[in-house]
Amino acid sequence: MDLKAVLFDLDGTLLNRDESVKLFIEKQYDRLNEVLNHVPKESYIARFIQLDNRGYVWKDKVYQQLVDEFKLTIPWEELLQDYMNEFKNHCVPFPNLFSMLEELKREHFLLGMITNGYGQFQMNNIKALAIEKYFDVILVSEWEGIKKPNPQLFIRALEKLNVLPNECIFIGDHPENDVKGAQRIGMKGIWKKDLQWDSVEADAIMDDLLELPFIIDNLSK
Repeated sequence: MDLKAVLFDLDGTLLNRDESVKLFIEKQYDRLNEVLNHVPKESYIARFIQLDNRGYVWKDKVYQQLVDEFKLTIPWEELLQDYMNEFKNHCVPFPNLFSMLEELKREHFLLGMITNGYGQFQMNNIKALAIEKYFDVILVSEWEGIKKPNPQLFIRALEKLNVLPNECIFIGDHPENDVKGAQRIGMKGIWKKDLQWDSVEADAIMDDLLELPFIIDNLSK
């Protein structure tokens, strides 16, 4: 396998979203304490995390529910705006993110990212992680008008990189959106382990980002 390009998902793959959300929501409670202090901090945090469903529910719904349940006096739109403005300041990378990207760049791989989500919001998080410079192409579903696992999104990234599917691997934490989505167009799909799923069929499975160069070596044999 003559590998030329390595593509990634963002949330749950490069960005430790679970930790980032915990950090953000704790700080939001502290920042807006005047209007939230009648709700126990632990209850606010736990309910947000539950409603957020690991990012698969957009925050307008989450905050409308929180305002309703906790009888908050602050409009849900203000809470959402705070999320949009502040989340980027709480982005936690997975361990070894930078050393892994540096190594791939040293090996002259083209790098791409395909992420579902809102365009500017996701770009703010990518910039907050200080990894934008490593990537030759970044596609965000809102700006592209299609989302993973739509094959067209993967094909669009490969066209921009000028590579064929069998010259690429895709790394992501979601078995369907990432691994299967990439495999359907002929890419190798690598699963970044996530405790939410037990066993996932993938071309390789990794726990730590630092394992990626070894996985690439094995797939190239």
